[in-house]
Amino acid sequence: MKEILIQVTQLILCLSILVTLHELGHFLAAKFFKAKVDKFMLFFDPWFAIFKKKVGETTYGIGWLPLGGYVKIAGMIDESMDKEQLKQEPQPWEFRSKPAWQRLIIMLAGIIVNVLLAWTIYTAMLVHYGDNYVSVDKMQENGLAFSEAMKQAGFEDGDKIMAVDGKMQSRADWLAIDILLADSIRVERDGKQQTIRLSDGNIKSILNGAMRQGLFSPDVKDVVVDSIIAGGNAEKAGLKRNDQIIAINGNRLNRFSDFKSELQTLKGDSIRLTVNRANQEIELQALVSDSASLGFYNRGMPESQSSNLIVKNEYSLLEAIPAGFNKTYTNLAYQIKQFKLIIRPKTEAYKQVSGPLRLFKVFDPKWDWEKFWGFTAMFSIWLAFINLLPIPALDGGHAMFTIIEMITGRKMSEKTMEIAQIAGFIILMGLMALIFGNDIYRLIVDG
Repeated sequence: MKEILIQVTQLILCLSILVTLHELGHFLAAKFFKAKVDKFMLFFDPWFAIFKKKVGETTYGIGWLPLGGYVKIAGMIDESMDKEQLKQEPQPWEFRSKPAWQRLIIMLAGIIVNVLLAWTIYTAMLVHYGDNYVSVDKMQENGLAFSEAMKQAGFEDGDKIMAVDGKMQSRADWLAIDILLADSIRVERDGKQQTIRLSDGNIKSILNGAMRQGLFSPDVKDVVVDSIIAGGNAEKAGLKRNDQIIAINGNRLNRFSDFKSELQTLKGDSIRLTVNRANQEIELQALVSDSASLGFYNRGMPESQSSNLIVKNEYSLLEAIPAGFNKTYTNLAYQIKQFKLIIRPKTEAYKQVSGPLRLFKVFDPKWDWEKFWGFTAMFSIWLAFINLLPIPALDGGHAMFTIIEMITGRKMSEKTMEIAQIAGFIILMGLMALIFGNDIYRLIVDG
């Protein structure tokens, strides 16, 4: 329960930072162009608000529904659907009275702030923590071991990935996404190269197993304990660092992928481990968790404390500024790539989208500032991208109508804007229903 509380606290803090700064972008831009701001809300406040206070012409508050926030600008057709104000003659301080270019800046200001926030966070992280990532070249020196779904798609343990759509990614985390979006993957197998193409059905199977098994891992030959998770089943079983597991229930293990496959079929079972400890064979009883784990890190894997697969780069402030921008740009590009996957129905990638009910699980159950800020920067880019979509009721929808006005020289009627806003709101509610439905289903199925 304590771990869940820590994760939820991190999520709320993350959302509070992102929403406050996003709306602050709209607020400051509106104030700069002398548009009146009626309300500034952190989180939504249908029916009631946790806190409200009017200062000057603006009411500031905190809502109870942590799905976003909003700034209500006078004279703007938004989700509040305040028709009474729009019936009045336009006033100089109203949004609708401002030139199109000013309205466009006001609408895009929140998105710009989110991008700048991500850039700032990444720059600070590069200076403080450096850039640590799993190298693909180091990871596949001896080939790769693949998940069952990847094997069904045509990969084999020992394969080396040579190119994805003619290019090669140096980072293992980005390579996984590249593979799912690729038209062709070239692998080296037994000294020969061949091409693999993933169908939508393959992608669906891979995504369904990705959270449990990942896509690939180093093709490590031996199962050797590098470090043990405190309080885990490995510790309870008596496993120690440098122990080599050579068999499960009498079945000999030839490589680490065999070990993983065995555990997948023995979830929740008590198993007999044959262990080589200081050149002596001993047997231990261990319990396999429901997530097919024993609770230790294997030597030679990215997670192990002694892993030599990690590339560590350090940055000065002057080096970190352009590197932080590049990281922001790359993350935004991958957000767009992943969105393309989501809108391909046959892959069922949309089922992997998480909402607030599951989103807290991405945070570490132990408070880790490096991971917290990394996720906050990533979510900031995601928020910028989502808001940029040309859907009425989102910033991108308002911006789209304003750009059309700037090109044609004709302002859309308030009636048309009102209808578009309602349509956009219905689309958003449909998406939220889908996301919450996914959350509830996954919480029931996965626990």
